[in-house]
Amino acid sequence: MMITDKKGFFDKKIWDSKIHTEDTTAKEKIFGYLIGPVGALLLNTILGGYINLYYTDVLKLTAIGGGAFLAIFPLVSKILDAATNVLMGYIIDHTRTRQGKARPYLLLAAVLLPVSGILMYAIPAANQTVQLIWIVLSYNFFYAIAVTIYNMSHNMMIPLSTRNSGQRATLSTFASIANIVFAGTLAAVLVPMLVLPAIGVNRQGWITMACVVSVFVLPLSLLEYYYTKERITEEQNDIQEEKKEISYSRQFTACLKDPYMMMVLGIWLIYQLVTILRNTSLLYYCNYILGSYNDGITPTLLQVLGGVPMGLGMFIIVPLTKKFQKRTLFLIGNTMLIAGNLICLLSPANMAVVIAGQIIKNIGTIPSSYIFMAMFADCLDNFEWKHHFRCDGFAMSVYSIILTISTGICTSVFNLILAKTGYVAPELVDGVTVAASQSQMTKNGILWSYYGVEVFGTAIIIALSYFLKVEKGLKEKQEELKSRGQESV
Repeated sequence: MMITDKKGFFDKKIWDSKIHTEDTTAKEKIFGYLIGPVGALLLNTILGGYINLYYTDVLKLTAIGGGAFLAIFPLVSKILDAATNVLMGYIIDHTRTRQGKARPYLLLAAVLLPVSGILMYAIPAANQTVQLIWIVLSYNFFYAIAVTIYNMSHNMMIPLSTRNSGQRATLSTFASIANIVFAGTLAAVLVPMLVLPAIGVNRQGWITMACVVSVFVLPLSLLEYYYTKERITEEQNDIQEEKKEISYSRQFTACLKDPYMMMVLGIWLIYQLVTILRNTSLLYYCNYILGSYNDGITPTLLQVLGGVPMGLGMFIIVPLTKKFQKRTLFLIGNTMLIAGNLICLLSPANMAVVIAGQIIKNIGTIPSSYIFMAMFADCLDNFEWKHHFRCDGFAMSVYSIILTISTGICTSVFNLILAKTGYVAPELVDGVTVAASQSQMTKNGILWSYYGVEVFGTAIIIALSYFLKVEKGLKEKQEELKSRGQESV
């Protein structure tokens, strides 16, 4: 079933993109990919990144069912989330409007994200059954609906923006700067440094934080909508009117037979598993091993000093991609990532050693963080050249499902580790948050989650990246794709 704009809602000029050029523009890069996404990404990073701490330390859900609730509920929820990713991919693939097939859904997400985010934290002071029902419903409203709609439409903008690999690499870099340097830095530095010490385990303080962050989503998302353009969708519109609809089963079979598509999705899967597990355990590592609970200093030092290379990386990654293949940068970077982790493991409670290791780690993370989406887009073009049809919606569904399932698995595994190793949540005593001392077993579980898994996972990524030679002959394939399109019109 094709979803078309039959009433002409998106035919009105008020919804037209502000970008009208064949090549990407400075305004497109700055407003559409750098500033515009920050509101939604910041909300997702803060509300999603700290929700587990809210559950374990503020609501003390680790005590429910011996830790079973926090181990099972996120994983089951992510199964629903995965299903909505498939549905959203199908919807986008079968959407035809004057404004594109993905961009219109950025507007819907701009409304749903702040509403669902606030509801996820605004859990009523009722009996436990009511609270658990609220938690399940609000969590799935946020992740399975609002975040899914935004992530699917937002992540498809780079592959649909242009066929020019160099311009895509630049857009990928700007989008990554928005996510890592702006949203990531604010969430990882300002929140633990200023917000968490102030609110402690005060529930109303956490709700206020969710409300404040939500204010910025709508106005910034409008910038992202108006300053992006789906050039490839426009190129394909006339052709697809004459072509038969490609079923999901055919796209799935073709993806399974495409080695580059399977490699890039495999890399994404491993990357997400190790990254999410590391990020989930970050504050616990800072609170109980490297520093003290909510000291406002340890997470900040770890993120700022270790993250300086990531900030510098945004200036060097584009020139590097013009000189070297993305695959080469990927291999070098991930090798450095392993080295940095091993240095940190030499003395995980020593700040000087850890900062040194983090700096090396973050230098190594630059290629993965800034150019992965460009590599993914290259694989989509290679797929189209090989199979004579595109699979943007389907591939992005799988891409998002990997992120979704990885989040559920990592959250469940980490919460199970906390529960089984005897994690003790802090208490609010006379208005002051008092943290408990954790056992060595709990600390070992946190260390394994923060450092150990990443070492093994990155080794697998290096092995897969070695064979990902999609850039070879890609320019010629892209020229052929343009010729096919011109001949079909």
